[in-house]
Amino acid sequence: MIEQLKEKFANASFFYFTDSSTLTVEQVNNLRRKLFEVGVEMKVVKNTLTRKALESLDESKGVEPLYEVLQGPTAVMFTEVANAPARIIKEFRKESEKPVIKAAYIDSAIYLGDDQLEMLAALKSKEELLGDLLGLLQSPMKNLLGSLQSGEHTIMNVLKALEERAGE
Repeated sequence: MIEQLKEKFANASFFYFTDSSTLTVEQVNNLRRKLFEVGVEMKVVKNTLTRKALESLDESKGVEPLYEVLQGPTAVMFTEVANAPARIIKEFRKESEKPVIKAAYIDSAIYLGDDQLEMLAALKSKEELLGDLLGLLQSPMKNLLGSLQSGEHTIMNVLKALEERAGE
C-alpha cells in the first residue's frame, strides 16, 4: 500500500488532504460521484501509511509541511486539474459543512487550511489559461478585421490612422 501511495504522490502534481469524517454514507457516495465525474480520485488511507509514503519521496518535492495535517480522519484527493477538488468541495459545502480542506499540494506549492478554499477554487486550469491567452492574441486581429469590415473605415483611413500613431 505504501508503494502504491508513493507512486501516486510522486506522479501527482496536484493533491488535496481533506476531512469528510462526519458525512453520512450517502453524502460520501454523492461526493465521490461528483469527484469522479471531473476526474478526481478520492482515497481514505491511514495517516501513518500516508506519512510513510510522503517521507519516501524525493526531498525536492517539498512535502514536509504536509506532515502536520496528517491527524484525525484524512481523505486524499488526486487530480489532474488543480482547482477541480476545491470547486467540487465549494459546491458540496452549500449543503454540508464538510469536507474541510486540511491542505493542498499544487505544483510544489502547499496551501494549509480550509481558509484557502476560495483561492484554490478560483485557480484557473491549464485549459482556461490557454483559452485566455488565445483570446488575448486574437483580440487585436479581430478589432482590425472589424474595423475593415464595418464600412465606416476604408483601408486608406486605417492606414492613415496607423501612420499618424507611428508619427506620435
